[in-house]
Amino acid sequence: MRPPTATFVGLRARTLLAAAPLVFFVVWTTTHLVSVTNVFSASTNQLAFAWLISFLLLWWVPLAWFERPFRATADQQHELDQLTVTVQIPVYNEDEAALRACLRSVLDQSRPVDRIRVVDDGSMDPASGRGQTYRRVRRSFLAEAAARGVEASWDRTENRGKRWAQMHVLAHDDADIFVTLDSDSVLDAHAVREGLKPFADPGVKSVAGLVAVLNTRANVLTRMICLLYLPFTRGLRSAQSVLRRVTINSGTLAFYRADVIRRHAGVYENETFRGRPMQMNDDSMLTMYALLEGDTVHQPSAIVFTLAPERLRHYIRQQMRWMRGTTVRHFWWLRYMPVTGVVFVTTVAEYLHIALSVLIPVALVVGAAREDRLGEVLLITLVIALVMHYLMALRLFTLRRSDDTWRFTVGLFVLSPPRRSLAGRGASPDVPVRARHLLADQLVGDPGLGGGQGLGRVAARCAPAGGSVG
Repeated sequence: MRPPTATFVGLRARTLLAAAPLVFFVVWTTTHLVSVTNVFSASTNQLAFAWLISFLLLWWVPLAWFERPFRATADQQHELDQLTVTVQIPVYNEDEAALRACLRSVLDQSRPVDRIRVVDDGSMDPASGRGQTYRRVRRSFLAEAAARGVEASWDRTENRGKRWAQMHVLAHDDADIFVTLDSDSVLDAHAVREGLKPFADPGVKSVAGLVAVLNTRANVLTRMICLLYLPFTRGLRSAQSVLRRVTINSGTLAFYRADVIRRHAGVYENETFRGRPMQMNDDSMLTMYALLEGDTVHQPSAIVFTLAPERLRHYIRQQMRWMRGTTVRHFWWLRYMPVTGVVFVTTVAEYLHIALSVLIPVALVVGAAREDRLGEVLLITLVIALVMHYLMALRLFTLRRSDDTWRFTVGLFVLSPPRRSLAGRGASPDVPVRARHLLADQLVGDPGLGGGQGLGRVAARCAPAGGSVG
């Protein structure tokens, strides 16, 4: 069985989907602007101003609907076709079948890449404790790449972390565009072609791909993750792209002008925070380098499928790692981004929104209890929360997948509030789980590849940083 294919829906479908959230936000904002005016005329709605600010801080929900895939003219496409493209894949303790699927998807691109650089960051066989060589995968991959005229390399290094694995080859590679790809991810057949199109604009320095969950049907948790990823992967990031200020490219799939990355070789690997090496959040650091030199955008038609955690403890560990790294990155944004710029302002707004999300409910409950209207207020709050949730979940329908039926997508949308509630409480760790290699084995049939149809200013200390690619 081949990997799924996907397309970002057209303008007419997006316009129909966008109508509800855009109308809702206009009505809500107008209503509370009127309420704010009435506050100064002794209105009883003393929280109107806080409500208004709180919803304005959700600016990205309506703005995300204005995102469009980047296109290229015939002349621009000809220039893009001349670019030398290197795909870098760091590997650490990856399942062999998943790795085969990843490599196969790169070789099968409609716009062939020029180089594929695989770096094994000291993988170990968990059963024996010995080095994992991937001998059969490596031999088959190198042979097929050579047959297709693609320059390929496979290096093994000591385990120092994903950044070191990346820069082991990228620091001296003379390509025009670098593509970073995780080893547990599978590219849509046109991902590279689409991901290059924004570079027709010389001001664009990096491009984020659209990330979709590959193992959607593995269990209840992976279905929930499809929804939990939405607010960022197809919400905030899309809105930031409209402003050309994407702050975090997913390491799953990202494109960079190669000179931006080469200029920070030796610094990127050695980033520290409060004297400690930073190996997490490598993707946001690369995006920050690009932000300092130009525009950073999202290309919703450059699609990659990634394996989501199938066990609750793995998902929690992943989220905690991301949150720690993003919190550190907030300090960098506040320190190095222009005070009047989009990144600085939205970072401050994010913390303001967090504060209001605590203060407003407390004020509502206290006020309602005093006026004996607690039940009414809680009901209204629940209705508003459900409406907001469904407006955000509409982004599900912006991607058409070959492996998802219309019924499955609609069902996921309808049942999304209880699923997200379950995620908040914690899903049962006893939910049946399919091993990653079983899923990946559906994507490739045989054991080989031929299967089934600091910123310089922020960063560096020179002490080596430990860690793993995973």
